[in-house]
Amino acid sequence: MPKRSKRMHALLEKAPGRRPLPLPEAVALLKTFNNTKFDQSVEIAVRLGIDPKQADQTVRGSVVLPHGIGRTLRVVVFAKGDKVDEARAAGADEVGGAELAERIKGGWTDFDVCIATPDMMGVVGPLGKILGPRGLMPSPRAGTVTMDVGRVVREYKAGKVEFRNDASGNVHAVVGKLSFDADKLAENIQTFLDYVASLRPAAVKGQFIRGVAISATMSPGIRVAI
Repeated sequence: MPKRSKRMHALLEKAPGRRPLPLPEAVALLKTFNNTKFDQSVEIAVRLGIDPKQADQTVRGSVVLPHGIGRTLRVVVFAKGDKVDEARAAGADEVGGAELAERIKGGWTDFDVCIATPDMMGVVGPLGKILGPRGLMPSPRAGTVTMDVGRVVREYKAGKVEFRNDASGNVHAVVGKLSFDADKLAENIQTFLDYVASLRPAAVKGQFIRGVAISATMSPGIRVAI
């Protein structure tokens, strides 16, 4: 186990351990951990009462956070015809077709979101082995396979986050920066939690959201009361 720094030891002494705090208190405490030279990202981890091995209990989606995430996402779009101009006008960083696919096959993955129109999935499909493991593969369920490319590009540029449960039944997402006002950070977190709660699969029995924790890039986690 890596040796903890004096800074981390000091933060752990301030943390409440396994005792969950109301969201406003948890955010206020987390903001006191802002003692690095850079603006740390704030992340949320939600433990779900699902069986991740069951296809009908998969939890995935995307949600626009009211105050963004503190950085602008790099968005690429696979489109043709008038959808190319629509994507560019909305702020897409790269728009293309076969030539963009070849660039990605060559190893270029310097982007955060990949969007495609349905008629371009024949070009995008072979990229699954590259994009899939990075969480970048366009998906109708996530809303990234769409003809409404302008709206979706603008949403991601405004602070939309995408997530999917992992093999342990947890979902993770960035919900802002430590420099955000406490109220804005709490609103982002609550928006995310409300959206996750709305995705409860019909097959799930018992408690759906079983645990919530927030943390910064270089901080201990703080449990949040559900």
